[in-house]
Amino acid sequence: MKVKHQPKFFLSLGLFLLLFSFFGLAFLKEAKAQSSLKSTNYEITLPNLNMVSGNAASSGYKMGVTGGQTAPGLYSSTGYQIKAGFQYIHSIIPFSFQLDALALDFGSLTAQVLTNEKTLTLTVNSGSAGGYQITAIENDNLKSTALSKIPDTSCDSTDTCDYQTNSGTWTENTTYGFGYNMNGDDVPSEFSGGKFKRFANATNAPTENPTKVMGLTPLEGHVAGRGKEATMTTRINIDNIQAAGVYQNILTFTAIPTY
Repeated sequence: MKVKHQPKFFLSLGLFLLLFSFFGLAFLKEAKAQSSLKSTNYEITLPNLNMVSGNAASSGYKMGVTGGQTAPGLYSSTGYQIKAGFQYIHSIIPFSFQLDALALDFGSLTAQVLTNEKTLTLTVNSGSAGGYQITAIENDNLKSTALSKIPDTSCDSTDTCDYQTNSGTWTENTTYGFGYNMNGDDVPSEFSGGKFKRFANATNAPTENPTKVMGLTPLEGHVAGRGKEATMTTRINIDNIQAAGVYQNILTFTAIPTY
């Protein structure tokens, strides 16, 4: 049976762009303030709260310098690492986050199949010492112009994901709703084995809040690098009495680096 629901949902990057505009402005101001100190009588080209700092360069090398840390270096033992010194904060890999699409169009849906899926690729460059996280939240359930809803999935009855933090299997074609799976670099472990989740729903705030879909802390094994990629697989499954219409909602992704 073919059901012409033509559900769509669109991704909103407004919050993400605002966050990065703010962060970028703050970073540039700090860099400018530390580049030099001048007056009519003097100029200090390597100012810092330490004894000395700055960037040295020639035709063959570039080097960032800080001095004044009591005991800089990497200290490791069973169960912990201490990274002391500004060299672990200064990053040669600027943080960036990218989605490969701004809208996912599911077209016409077929009832009671698990192949109504669309994928979204998340790409991150992260050189910070403190790791990062990418969170996601939906503004509401998928809704039609007539206000019919496609609910968020609860996963299979034997392995439920009835709350935003729970993951579960989704292998039964009689399990209906909207959900997602993550696989790839730096994804939370609860998605392992192909398990799905429902999106946090902003209409249920403050009970539900944006949920991490990608990212690691140093304790979780964060390693600085470029081109980290994860794939979000979104799925919609409907029963054969779902009201026809064009359905949509908005997902908001927020990227948060930790320095």
